[in-house]
This record gives sequence, structure tokens and C-alpha cells, in this order.
Amino acid sequence: MATGVWISLFAYFALMIAIGFYAMRKSTSTSEDYMLGGRQLSPQVAALSAGASDMSGWLLLGLPGAMFVSGLGSAWIGIGLLVGAFFNWTLVAPRLREQTLHYNDAITIPEFLGNRFPTQAIPLRTVSAIVIVIFFAVYTASGLVAGGKLFESAFAGVLNIGGMSDYASGVVITLGVVLVYTVVGGFLAVSMTDFVQGCIMMLALVIMPAVVLFGEGGGGFSQASQTLNEVDPTLLSWTEGLTIVGWLSAVTWGLGYFGQPHIIVRFMAIRSQKDVPIARNIGMSWMFISLVGAISLGVFGRAYAVRNGMDVQDPETIFIILADLLFHPLITGFLYAALLAAIMSTISSQLLVSSSSLTEDFYRLFLRKEATEKEVVAVGRTSVVVVGLVAAVIASDPTSQVLGLVSNAWAGFGAAFGPLIILSLMWSRTNGAGALAGMVVGAVTVMLWISLGWNGSFMGGPGVYEIIPGFIAAFIAILVVSSVTADAGEYQQISR
Repeated sequence: MATGVWISLFAYFALMIAIGFYAMRKSTSTSEDYMLGGRQLSPQVAALSAGASDMSGWLLLGLPGAMFVSGLGSAWIGIGLLVGAFFNWTLVAPRLREQTLHYNDAITIPEFLGNRFPTQAIPLRTVSAIVIVIFFAVYTASGLVAGGKLFESAFAGVLNIGGMSDYASGVVITLGVVLVYTVVGGFLAVSMTDFVQGCIMMLALVIMPAVVLFGEGGGGFSQASQTLNEVDPTLLSWTEGLTIVGWLSAVTWGLGYFGQPHIIVRFMAIRSQKDVPIARNIGMSWMFISLVGAISLGVFGRAYAVRNGMDVQDPETIFIILADLLFHPLITGFLYAALLAAIMSTISSQLLVSSSSLTEDFYRLFLRKEATEKEVVAVGRTSVVVVGLVAAVIASDPTSQVLGLVSNAWAGFGAAFGPLIILSLMWSRTNGAGALAGMVVGAVTVMLWISLGWNGSFMGGPGVYEIIPGFIAAFIAILVVSSVTADAGEYQQISR
């Protein structure tokens, strides 16, 4: 492996760790500092932190891989996400920023739900914390799988850490760097590194498709389109071969946004409610550019591979293959850093949210109600390490597919929390019994749907993405149970 690649990667790792130690000095003295950055995120940092922690390695591996195989028909996932993110910033962000302060200055999603519905506070906080830890262990594992694939593809035969495979070594390196800056610097470190990582990701997704199209061997739009038409005309069609069920399963990814704790916690941490529209505009612009870049990379990367006789065995590694093939080692190292940025930004956010739930909604709630702030921060740091190690065990299988793991966890959170967050902020008649019913019904429906294989094949036809039945069932459960149960003490006027 060229020296230039290692120089770029070591510079990236050093920058992330330096930010972690800077954040430790600025904002880790209290639990609110460590877990929410003292609610002082600027709109720029909040926007890119939400975007970078959202997209993960899926943006540079999973989505380009799906586009490489299926063409523009898979782009509906990106469109659904773009629409979902817009409504999440518009409907949820300002209300959640206001209401988490109003309801006893809650610093985690389970704590907010417990404060919002006091008659069911303990069950809500407990169940929601369990859901967060379980699904985030899987979600974090997807990021570690992406890290393992990067090092396995790009550094074959070079690493050999302790006799481990290249894949396992990649998982260890990815997790190790993330743990350092997350454990040391907490939420502020995660958010600041997310901002830097988001900039790197967007820049990479502008550079790579441009070089693939217009660099040596690319041929431009016309040549790429001609090549794709010769391979399979449906690759350039948005609808051909796409069923209604398949289309719905793609666009309904956007429903998941309303229930992703690692994303909506950024809304709680933004400096003020007035900053939300600014953050939304920045975040949506970043997301649009990044999604267009990822879609272009997958589609035109397929054309480039065909024109140049490349054998791409794993479509999810097309970004890695092209980075190594087309660029000077220093730029290749930067592009690898962009992929690691996508991976690490999400892993760190998920580890911190899981840690916050274990600390605030288990340890402080049941074991040590009078724990000091210093003790809570220490427990939070320990929890980050524990969840990371569990995720590493789940990620130990090198055949795991990034997109598959992400889709399962995304659906689980979207169904368990999405309807509940929306209704708790916007429907004053939502009560504790309805909230608990919706969360349980949503999570269980998703898990059953996956275990029965109905996301792969349903009633003899194509599979239905599990977020659809889970989201609908949870929404109905909250409406029905809240309407038929008497919980008058919880009917409070919700600010609009």
C-alpha cells in the first residue's frame, strides 16, 4: 500500500482524536455536557452532525452498491429519505427542541417520553432504552462491517493485527479510533467530528463521480448511457421492472427518520429553536448533494466497470475499488478517510445514544438515583465501550451486508419511535398507555416481519419492507389505546 494512503489516513485519525481531547476540555463536566453538549450546537454543526450520523457507510457502500446492481430504480430509497428528512426537520425538530426543555430538561429520548407521560414513566423509559440498545447494537455492527470491508478490500495482506484477518483487523481499527474520541470527548466530540466528517464525505461524493465520468476511461454521459443501455436498458429507468410494492418499500425508508434517536437527539442539542430553519436548510442542501453523488457513483461506476473490463465481485466495494484505481495515493487516502468518516460518524453517534440510555434510563433510574455527575459521566464512558464490543461481536461475520443490517435497524427504530414521537409532539390526547402500546407494537411487528421472512417474500410476491407494517401498526395502536383509555392527568396542551 502506497505511503501516501497511510499519510492521509493517519492525518485523519489524528484529527479525530485531537477533536475528542479538545471536546473533553470544553464539555464533559456534567451528564448534560457529556450526553448533549450542553445544548449549545450551532446550526452548522447540528445540521452536518445530523446528516453525517444519519448516512453512515451506507451512503458510500450500500447505496452505490444497490445502484450498481439495480440502476436508477434503487434511487427511490434516496428520494424517500430526502423527503422524510425534510419533514423531520420541519415537524419534529422545533417541537422536540422546545418540548424536551419544557418537560423537565430531558437529555435522552426515553427520559423525554417518561417526563411527557408520567403515569407510564418507568415502563416507557425501560422499554425504549431496551429497544435503543438492541437495535443500535445491530446498527453499530453495520458500520463496523463497512469498516471491515474497507480494510479487507484496500489493505489486503497488509494489516495482520495479532494474526487476525484483514476484515477483523479493519473492524478493530474502526472501533478503536471511534472509542477513543467518543469516550474522551462525549457528545461535543461526536458532533464536531461529524461536522468535519460530513464535509469530507460531501467533497468525496463530488470528486468521485466527476472523475468516473470525465476522467480517463470514463467517456462522459453519452458513452456511459450507451454502455448501460447495452448491458441492461432498465438500469437507466426509474420505473421499469419496479412493482408498486417495491416502490413503496423504497420510498417508505423516509418514514424511519421520525424515530431515529441518533438523529433527533441533534434537534434536542441545537443552540435555540430559532436556529432550526437555518440548520434545516444547511442539512437538506448537504443531503441532496451527497445523495446525488452516491447515486451517480453507483450508476456510472457500473458503466465504467463494464467499459474497462473490471470484475467487481462485491458491488458494495465499488467506491473502494475506484478510489484505489483512479487517484494518486494521497487522494486515495483522502477518499478512504471519507468512507471512514461516513462509518465513524454514525457509529460514534449510536454508541453515545446507547450509552446515554444505559446510563440515564437504567443506571441512574434503578441503581444509583443519587449518582454524582462525575460518576454518571464515568458510567457513560464505560457503556460506550461495552456497546461497542457487543457490536463488534455481531459484526464478526464478514459476509454480512451493510444495507441489510441498516435496513433492519432503521425499520425497528422508525416503527418503535416514529409514530410515538410525532403524536407525542403534535396530538395532545396521546397518553402513557397509548405511547407504551405503540412502541411495543411497532418494535414487535418489525421483528416478527423480519423473522417470518416477509421482507423478502410476502404472499408469493415481492417482500414488503418491514417499516411499512410496523409504522402503521404502531400509529394505530397509539391512536386507539389513547382514545379508549382514561389518562386525563396527562392531557396537556402541546405547543405548536
